Amino acid sequence: MLIKNKNSFFIFLGLLIVGLILLNLTARDIFHRFDLTDNKMFSLSNSSKSIVKKLDDRLTIKVYFSDNLPNELGNTRRYLQDILEEYRAVSKNINFYFYDPESDLELEEQARKDGIQPVQMQSLENDQMVVKKVYLGMVLVYEDKKETLPVIQTTAGLEYMISTKLKSLINIDKKTIGLLNLANTEDAKNENLSAQLREHYNFRNLQKGNNIPDGIDVLLISGAVDTIDSTTYQSIETFLNNGKKLFLAQSGVNTDLQTQQASPIQSNIFDLLSKYKLNLQKNLVLDGNCGKVTVQVRQGPFLIPYPMDYPFFPIVDSFDDTMLVVSDLEMVRPLFPSEIRIDTLENGLVKNVTPLFTSSRNSGIMEVNLNLSPDPQQNPFIKMLGQKPKVLAATSLLNNGGELMLIADSKFLADDAGMSVDENMIFLMNIVDYLAGDQDLISLRSREVTSRPLDILQLEPADEQRYSQDEKDIMRDKTKKRWKFANMVLPSALIIAFGAFRMRKEKNEAEVLKQIYD
Repeated sequence: MLIKNKNSFFIFLGLLIVGLILLNLTARDIFHRFDLTDNKMFSLSNSSKSIVKKLDDRLTIKVYFSDNLPNELGNTRRYLQDILEEYRAVSKNINFYFYDPESDLELEEQARKDGIQPVQMQSLENDQMVVKKVYLGMVLVYEDKKETLPVIQTTAGLEYMISTKLKSLINIDKKTIGLLNLANTEDAKNENLSAQLREHYNFRNLQKGNNIPDGIDVLLISGAVDTIDSTTYQSIETFLNNGKKLFLAQSGVNTDLQTQQASPIQSNIFDLLSKYKLNLQKNLVLDGNCGKVTVQVRQGPFLIPYPMDYPFFPIVDSFDDTMLVVSDLEMVRPLFPSEIRIDTLENGLVKNVTPLFTSSRNSGIMEVNLNLSPDPQQNPFIKMLGQKPKVLAATSLLNNGGELMLIADSKFLADDAGMSVDENMIFLMNIVDYLAGDQDLISLRSREVTSRPLDILQLEPADEQRYSQDEKDIMRDKTKKRWKFANMVLPSALIIAFGAFRMRKEKNEAEVLKQIYD
């Protein structure tokens, strides 16, 4: 009987080992990761998988990472290796290798040839701060092309950066994006935007007064501040009538925050927009859900910087999930936007017009006596909120397949205005990808969590009007203090309660055992 039991045990153990080996071999190619994070940041997105599946030749990834990294970078290396394994699981054409250039002079020289330079970092060793030379780069080689990520210091946006480089390597026929500034070109600052566009597309700066070249696939236009010349006007109209795609950043009011002056724009650009059922108003939209500006407040002999809500800078954080171009956005921040009213009459040019986003339910309009002061005492329009949402961006789809997208902010494309806000850059790149018919990166670009603000007061529009700004600040501070107190006390209270529960349970079990054995 004992021999039989031993044989059964060894048979069971042998089958178990064989089963585990087969399971591991199968899991190398067929596996599933349960990612419970809100944005699935530890799983490869469908966009990345779509890009990788287009590889038809061998892709080699050389990762130059030092072995002896500071502790805070250890997680970055592990995350990078995990995500590269996910890429390789999708396509057998991907191979990646980790190298430590510090271990070999020849490897160090190769890293430099590949465009990876060492960086200086401070590290705590033996209770002393020391400066270390480390390598944190990666090179992707595909056919006769090469892309480089010279420094990888964080996991944030890493999948997007890798997939962007992969797409750049695979994409042979790049679309051409043109940028036309209808204001004074001498004052235009679009270097940051231009650099972003050149990573994905062929890019050209265009001059007003000239015809738009035939090779432009998508045209970006920065708004006019006066009447545009007939050549430019007709060229834009012809571009749309030829079934091309256009994005226009145009407000109805010219503003200057430094001088706090504003004036309605007189331009024939509004006539062009009305042909495509987009009636841009010469007003300013205010919103209670807004950004802040810093003003100088006098306290005695001193001027103290003080942040104040600025309704002229709306924060748009609610989007239509059915619209791909905005469905995954966290927020957009237009500056001094105007209202867009959509014409409902039938039009032989336009198939349909769809709003992209609106202001909140706590909105307002300024049409006369334009005043940009953030002080409610000096600017009565700030107290006149509570109106219904106003359309701030819309798209007009033409019958010939062309499309005109409009955001009511003339300075949206400027590096020192709209493009200084990261969320706006994400929105614009989504727009360009969408208009260019290249949608692989849209959902991936918005994947990182950028903002999770806590709406502390949650006031209705009527209540927003009832309280002054000072009263709302006092209410907000009191609510913050209550939340902070709860965060400090509640975890400790839960631990103490759990400990008391365990003590009581163990005491009851001891009493039962005592009764049994006594």
